[in-house]
Amino acid sequence: MPRSIFPMEIADLSAFAKSLRSEIARCDHKPSHLEMLNLLTRAAGFRNYQHFRAIAKTADVLAEWRPVLDDTPPPDEAKVLKTARHFDEEGRLIRWPAKRGQQEICLWFLWSRIPAGRDFNERQISELLNTLHLFGDAAMLRRDLFDFGLVQRTRDGREYRRIEQKPPAELKLLLSRIGQKAEAA
Repeated sequence: MPRSIFPMEIADLSAFAKSLRSEIARCDHKPSHLEMLNLLTRAAGFRNYQHFRAIAKTADVLAEWRPVLDDTPPPDEAKVLKTARHFDEEGRLIRWPAKRGQQEICLWFLWSRIPAGRDFNERQISELLNTLHLFGDAAMLRRDLFDFGLVQRTRDGREYRRIEQKPPAELKLLLSRIGQKAEAA
């Protein structure tokens, strides 16, 4: 069986070295191979080596995700997996989730599909949203995108524009999951 390679990026080598040194100092014996793997991954901000491997396998965005060192919360994998069930093989929303947390991830997904720096009138944004979902309620999606602060619109609701901001880590994981569905189909 071939050995799997899992790259790990360290954002702050000095903090990593200090953390690793303190982890090794707690050991009263020479660490085994597995213990050393756990020490290294804990120093990098993961719970243990298994947690690191699970993240590396499920998220192609590992290099962009820095779990502890930049205080970015890790993506909620369970929520992303549950949210991904609401998409078909072509990456379209089949149904609107009942839970607000899953709705927010779906709104981020829709936001990611709206071209940046472009103005849309109401009909154009509705047509774009209609290509991204199958349940036929573009008006609700437009309102939720606006209410959640992902798009701005004029007071009369005639023009819409995506608001540029940093998406949550869950969006990248969801996009990866939806892409895997499309490749399998």
